[in-house]
Amino acid sequence: MSEAIETLEGWYALHDFRRMDWNAWKEASPEERKRAEDELRSFIGEWATIEDNKEGSTALYSIVGQKADILFMQLRETLEELNDLETAFNKSAFAKYTIPVYSYVSVVELSSYMAKPGSDPMENPEVVARLKPTLPKAKHICFYPMNKRRQGGDNWYMLDLDSRKAMMRSHGMIGRSYAGKVKQIITGSVGFDLWEWGVTLFADDALQFKKLVYEMRFDEVSARYGEFGDFYVGNLLDNDRLGRLLDV
Repeated sequence: MSEAIETLEGWYALHDFRRMDWNAWKEASPEERKRAEDELRSFIGEWATIEDNKEGSTALYSIVGQKADILFMQLRETLEELNDLETAFNKSAFAKYTIPVYSYVSVVELSSYMAKPGSDPMENPEVVARLKPTLPKAKHICFYPMNKRRQGGDNWYMLDLDSRKAMMRSHGMIGRSYAGKVKQIITGSVGFDLWEWGVTLFADDALQFKKLVYEMRFDEVSARYGEFGDFYVGNLLDNDRLGRLLDV
């Protein structure tokens, strides 16, 4: 049996993708729309306070294309907190004008493939900050789920630990070359969702998503062992953009 790599876990994550029911939204009275929007903004204010208190983090983006209209990305200390905030939102006046189209449940994860031998990573403030991050408020977001292939001779989980370490070190160097251009948050979902990992990228230049993912496709970890789900790309929903989105 191949040796399993140890992982470090931080905050739990929920990617909540919604489509707007535009017909219902337009048919609602101005008073009903205002009440729903005010309630949404109240939630956003509560989530911002939680973020300020370092008890979680939230990112709100509009999604380009027909897969969804809005993404609520939430990080919290426990699954119970994620469940509670999701239930509270579903009971809101605004939620009745949305249609859930996709969700992803996972936990912020760091592997020890590149850890220094004999060190305790949890004593490193940088590691702790990566496990419990404040989500960037970059202009653009890209999310996709992925697996490591488990087919015949291309079975990632049958490789020995040293081989996996060597390939992940090479893979990681590509990501590091985009430091300052792309912020990446990896969430593990084995036992939580259909895929094994969720990858969330943040950037002020959306073209960097394309360049990073394309370059990584030539790395053996992706070229031989990577399997990818749908990609979701969007734009930051700040107060002004949210108002324009909901204006009819």
